[in-house]
Amino acid sequence: MAKRSKKYKEALKMYDKLKKHTLEDAIKVLKEFPKSKFDESVEMSARLNLKKNQRIRGVVVFPHTFGKPKKVVVFAKGEKAEEAKNAGADFVGDTDLIEKIQKGWLDFDAAVATPDMMKEVSKLGPILGRRGLMPNPKTGTITFNLQDAIKEIKRGKVEYRSDRNGVVGIAVGKISMDNQKIIDNIMSFYESLIKTRPADVKGEYVKRLSVSTTMSPGVKIDIKSLTKEKR
Repeated sequence: MAKRSKKYKEALKMYDKLKKHTLEDAIKVLKEFPKSKFDESVEMSARLNLKKNQRIRGVVVFPHTFGKPKKVVVFAKGEKAEEAKNAGADFVGDTDLIEKIQKGWLDFDAAVATPDMMKEVSKLGPILGRRGLMPNPKTGTITFNLQDAIKEIKRGKVEYRSDRNGVVGIAVGKISMDNQKIIDNIMSFYESLIKTRPADVKGEYVKRLSVSTTMSPGVKIDIKSLTKEKR
């Protein structure tokens, strides 16, 4: 069992860990926890009702950005390469960029590719796949519409996926942010998550939802209360 910090143990004494809170109250609880020396992330954890080996994957564009600006690479050539540069891509290339990544360079946070580049980009599957960076049409990162794809990522578009236990974890903000901005981001994630529901799932889809900071225990959310949150 992991050794808990003094601040973590103090936080456990400050709230009822079995109680399900409204989203507004949960954020207030987080704000009252002992502070760290750095601006902690606010993180959501959702346990989903999925079948064994079933996975979900989705994307969310947060209304309020946080953290460092994302570095975006684009695999494109010709006019599309120029379009990517003009749209604000940090790195643009084709085979040269692929070779650079094969040699170990990974100084970026998201990758976009035009469809005609995917035959070559697929060679990076073993490298980008396990890091969640492989372009995918379902997340809008394989497209000829590079301007919109890059713009969304720069605005705060984040991809998420469930693990083998049906759990999704994602950062939704910083503890220093205004409470309502954190709530807005959480609601955007929750609404996106609902859209990923597989057609064959029966009964309750989101079984459990909790919010925490990087160094704090989780605070349970009353899922039914989310439908009442004002955007």
